[in-house]
Amino acid sequence: MSERTEHWQTVYTTKKEDEVSWFETSPEISLALIGKASGGKPADIVDIGGGASRLVDALLPEHDVTVLDLSAAALDAARNRLGAVAEKVDWVVSDATRWHPTRAFDVWHDRAALHFLTDPEDQRAYVAVLKSALRPGGTAILATFAPDGPEKCSGLPVARHDADTLAALLGPGFKLQETLRHTHKTPWGSEQRFQYSAFKREES
Repeated sequence: MSERTEHWQTVYTTKKEDEVSWFETSPEISLALIGKASGGKPADIVDIGGGASRLVDALLPEHDVTVLDLSAAALDAARNRLGAVAEKVDWVVSDATRWHPTRAFDVWHDRAALHFLTDPEDQRAYVAVLKSALRPGGTAILATFAPDGPEKCSGLPVARHDADTLAALLGPGFKLQETLRHTHKTPWGSEQRFQYSAFKREES
């Protein structure tokens, strides 16, 4: 088990769903951006670092959903919450930098996973996997701490981003569709500034 995996297994085996700073009762911004990306039609969506997030609850049954996370415990929590409908979801325990997707997706969604990758080599590996998973014409929705957001989360350093730094990471072939700032309130009332950006992958 890698250090990264061990860390997140510990988090999700010692804390409840609503005891982590990134908890959202309803992921409204993600849902709005996914709705725009999918054009209101059923889509193949992968949620990177989805953990125990409630995004999957809201995406079913309209979309085909894959949820990827380092922590099996996190995915088990989401599975247990969903009950029987969890069978409709593809649950993947993997590091996003080492994943080998076996299908193409219309939407790559990542809220608060990418910013934990502070090493340039890990960032490049993440982008390589994204490119192998996202079909031409698909949309990558990336939400990270904003430049004025926290410098650490869950005891770990983070790499804060805006639309420009994300565009530089993705490289050519992606066009920024939308970017917005959001102040997230943690379950205990503190504020975290996020940056959401949606990039469309060029068809050619």
